Amino acid sequence: MEMAANAGEDGYFGNGVPIAQTFEDYFRCYPVEMMPDASNKETANYGGKVFLPQSALHRLTMMNIRYPMLFNITSESSGKSTHSGVLEFTAEEGRCYMPQWIMDTLVAEPGTLVKVQTTDLPQGSFVKLEPQSVDFLEISDPRAVLENALRNFATLTVNDIIELHYNDQIYKIKVLEVKPESESNSICVIETDLETDFAPPVGYVEPDYKKQKEDNAKLRREKALHAPSLRGEGSMAKQINYSKLVSKNESQGDAFQGTGVKLSGKKVSKEASDIEEIKTPDLTGPPKHLDLPDGYLFFGFPVVPYKDEVEEAEKQREQSQDQLFKGEGHTLRHAKKRKDKNNAQFPVKNKAHSPDTIVID
Repeated sequence: MEMAANAGEDGYFGNGVPIAQTFEDYFRCYPVEMMPDASNKETANYGGKVFLPQSALHRLTMMNIRYPMLFNITSESSGKSTHSGVLEFTAEEGRCYMPQWIMDTLVAEPGTLVKVQTTDLPQGSFVKLEPQSVDFLEISDPRAVLENALRNFATLTVNDIIELHYNDQIYKIKVLEVKPESESNSICVIETDLETDFAPPVGYVEPDYKKQKEDNAKLRREKALHAPSLRGEGSMAKQINYSKLVSKNESQGDAFQGTGVKLSGKKVSKEASDIEEIKTPDLTGPPKHLDLPDGYLFFGFPVVPYKDEVEEAEKQREQSQDQLFKGEGHTLRHAKKRKDKNNAQFPVKNKAHSPDTIVID
């Protein structure tokens, strides 16, 4: 009050400091979609800024106002108010174009009279938002989407429901809390570091993870019990109808049931031990528990190790050769024993024979 008393008529205090003046005017509000020849309708409709006429810009430049230009918009019919910035001064005289969500906040129809007044808002440091639909949870990175969308906003006011356009879908988000707190319950989000927090979306129910885990385990058990392989229907023998194939082969084998006759005229009779019966496994009934040691696999039939016939024949031939000539050896002449062992006669070995003719040169 004391500062206002000392102010001069030229709008300055005695020490030369300019007085912050207030702009106030009335306009007919319309949604951005009704604005003619607007190239950025889509961007402006999902932002927080309005279009004012050029006369408003002329009056604002003649006044000592603070930047950025922020406005308090109040509907004369409903009494609702909110805050916004200005995008362009390209509207017709007497008109103000604004996003549809601001029209809904003011509960205003096209042509409603609104009061536009300049205001000062603190720089925001925190905002808490509440998505109005659980579809917002489908966004992979909601903070990045919100950061990109807030570039089109100048202010955020408590209880306002703003609209974001992302991936051909519109998301409505309600402003629950802002900091720092002020009488206007609004903050400026231009050139500020804003911390964002999300409340659970409207209609969101926290899932019961314990019950969900139990249901998943129960579902897996039911699938396992009804698996065709465990009921015997999924085995290869059951799928190819192995028992019928075997019976069919047996019936075809009985087509030639004659008796064999030897060259001597005797009949050939088959013994019961020579006939091999083919027994098919019983695949019905509940599955049986099978315990196998480590490193073993069960394929449904006994595994016979492979034997190479050539190697087996070679081993048998070597074994037969090793068994040859294993008897004792005997000489044709037996050695005679000497009666006189004391006779010291030595045998003459390598007797020299005298030549028959001597040649002397």
